Amino acid sequence: MVLKDVFIGLSQNQFLNNTAKKYGLKLGAQSVVAGTNLTEAIKSIKELNAKGISCTVDNLGEFVFEKSEATEAKNQILEVIEAIHEHQADAHISLKPSQLGLDIDYSFCLENLREIAARAYQYGIFINIDMEDYNRLQPSFDMLDELSKDYDNLGTVIQAYFFRADDDIEKYKNYRLRIVKGAYKEPEDVAFQTKEEIDKHYIQLIEWHLLNGKFTSIATHDHRVINHVKQFVKEHQISNDKFEFQMLYGFRKEMQLELASEGYNFCTYVPFGHDWYGYFMRRLAERPQNLNLVAKQVFTKKTNTIIGVAAGAFLLGRLTKRRNK
Repeated sequence: MVLKDVFIGLSQNQFLNNTAKKYGLKLGAQSVVAGTNLTEAIKSIKELNAKGISCTVDNLGEFVFEKSEATEAKNQILEVIEAIHEHQADAHISLKPSQLGLDIDYSFCLENLREIAARAYQYGIFINIDMEDYNRLQPSFDMLDELSKDYDNLGTVIQAYFFRADDDIEKYKNYRLRIVKGAYKEPEDVAFQTKEEIDKHYIQLIEWHLLNGKFTSIATHDHRVINHVKQFVKEHQISNDKFEFQMLYGFRKEMQLELASEGYNFCTYVPFGHDWYGYFMRRLAERPQNLNLVAKQVFTKKTNTIIGVAAGAFLLGRLTKRRNK
């Protein structure tokens, strides 16, 4: 859990985020993002499609506190939708309400989301509304409820570490849902704190939605979870068209290809853009073992030095705060 706290702390450091944005390619970011611009992202998507893998596309963005930045993010996402349609790519959109103005004004964010949902609906493209930390959770669900009155091309994410996940997954069982463990640090009054509790709840949610839900996206790099799901769907005669496995771009590439070749629906989470740092740190926080999956591809001596210094500073700050209490 200490390692998880470190990565979460690093993900929220705006200075490091800006530094990584500036030097991302030199630090090896190309191994975990599918390009820094839309042209590169579409090329990566088409390469994955050619291998039988669909994609969910995330136009990366962090620390959005100005309406102009949120509007720019909205316009970029609209461009992604147009590109997916133009290239007839097997892809859909994942987006975060905070990037579109949730932390600025609820109504402003809702209208940005509405414009995106309408454009995607026009082309038959699915939109996944990603869930973030607990304080943003209910407003994000509220926007999903509001938009669903007019559009049926929407889905969302259920985070297994939240106690409320059981109620949420039942309420939204008729939606396409991505089931994840959760990647933020949450207080003990709203979320499970131990790996054992989270892992157990994660499996329970997956099984429940496979049996009762519309479509289940199982987001994991853990071969034990994947093997469990394979056995579960076989025992319960659940058709392959009711679920998919999802992994992140750049992680466990051979397993991604293997699952697709076995006939399972497979979707790669494809992030692109310069703003990759916070996204990547949260993925490591979510499952620190992910570090081993990309270490040789991503972490050069220079990268290790930067992150090591940052992690040391973060831990020192935590220790200092404890001593001063």
